[in-house]
Amino acid sequence: MPLATYIGDEASAAGFRLAGVTVIIPQPGEEAAALSTARRSAALVLVSAATAARIAARDIEAAQAALAPLTLVVPDLQEAVPLPDPAARLRRQLGLEVVP
Repeated sequence: MPLATYIGDEASAAGFRLAGVTVIIPQPGEEAAALSTARRSAALVLVSAATAARIAARDIEAAQAALAPLTLVVPDLQEAVPLPDPAARLRRQLGLEVVP
């Protein structure tokens, strides 16, 4: 069982692979299946922001809410997709953020 698995693009995956992390580079449309596979086999799952954007929000949120394995969305090399802002999400859910 790998300790950590990274799901994302090839360039970022190369760096994680050098650090000893198992990597999954999903084909377009296979991102959710890659997340499911990683969650079954690793204690820590790292998902690039670009890959997370191509997975249904409910699947990412369920993975992050689960106690095990720990699932985190991390920035990718190009930073084309901004990271989710959990503080803003919480403010919206609590009704503290005014939406114009």
